[in-house]
Amino acid sequence: MDEAPSLTESFDDPRITPQFCRRVTGSSGDYLLLGVVHDHPASVARITTILESVEPETVALELPAAAVPLYRAYARDGSDDAPPQFGGEMSAAIRAAPANSVVGIDAPNWSFLRRLVTRLVADRVSAATARRVISSLGGATRDVLTCRVAATLTNATSITVACDDPIEYECTHEDTPERQASHERSHVSGVQALLRSVSTEGSALSYRDETRERCMVDRLEELRASEDGDLVAVVGVDHLERLADALES
Repeated sequence: MDEAPSLTESFDDPRITPQFCRRVTGSSGDYLLLGVVHDHPASVARITTILESVEPETVALELPAAAVPLYRAYARDGSDDAPPQFGGEMSAAIRAAPANSVVGIDAPNWSFLRRLVTRLVADRVSAATARRVISSLGGATRDVLTCRVAATLTNATSITVACDDPIEYECTHEDTPERQASHERSHVSGVQALLRSVSTEGSALSYRDETRERCMVDRLEELRASEDGDLVAVVGVDHLERLADALES
């Protein structure tokens, strides 16, 4: 797999490395995939720097389409010297992206629901697993509706409605790029080690996340086939490798 050496080597920035950047060539064309850690200062800086340099035609975010208006509102917050207060790397991506280039590619949506139900029926999952999957979908749907309401209130008033408190790490936006990069790598390593120690095969979580990833791949392929110019996708780093493999196959 091409790990975008020309891209990463063109930046003298320890936060922009092949670990978080993948350039993929699929049947429909090229993709630039950028992995992020939610709210992490290194991820915010990486996304901002790359998007301002690349100026892509399309920026696909790991957000439900219905949540994008709220993150657009968050993106208007802050200044040139500071990232948006809310929304982390996603609102930072919207602020750095060219106008009208942003789309949300994550679930829940009808494509995701159809694919998930079809798979649950085909695999004849247990009633307990099906209930857990449905319960997680209910929570995700409520979150999206909350984002809708929050976006409406934020756009209609002078009050910024935050759906979640920003995650705080042991490094900040004021720390050096080296410090941010080191902390992010250590954080990712710890989380991945924890995930490897827990088997989720056949669980409600694996059904949901595998279906989410397949739907994101489908949406990216649709965008690549219908849009000219560069396409950049911003996704959680835990999805990065699987999405890259699926798009390239």
